[in-house]
Amino acid sequence: MPQDDFYTKMRVGLSALLRQWRALGQADIDQLALILAETARVAKLGTPEATPSGATLEQWSQDEQGEMPLWAPRTAVFLLNQMPARPLPVSEEEACAWAYCWLRNRSFDSLQAAHEALPVHLKSPLQEALEAAWRDQQGLRLV
Repeated sequence: MPQDDFYTKMRVGLSALLRQWRALGQADIDQLALILAETARVAKLGTPEATPSGATLEQWSQDEQGEMPLWAPRTAVFLLNQMPARPLPVSEEEACAWAYCWLRNRSFDSLQAAHEALPVHLKSPLQEALEAAWRDQQGLRLV
């Protein structure tokens, strides 16, 4: 999988992460936006300048260019990984975004370490995407 192909899929998948968080979150959209921003701050996944409104979260959820602030999908992955419902990516694009955010949320010494740290239910669904995300991340370090 070429890096450009991975990156394009990942950018499209970022909005899918937010849609899944919205679908599984048990609150109205304004509360979900607040939870996302506060979790980003507390978990140090980003520093939102302001708490987004529900309308902004809705807009980001439809943005298939992946132009929302990266803290939002990174935080969605953080929260999705902790849900007892054990959500899974529903598309190749979402898997790419999930794997990308997984690597951005934590520091790993190797692809194997990143894979082993995944929740058990995500090891198989994210295997190929995680390998592509790792290649992409390593490629960027060489520049």
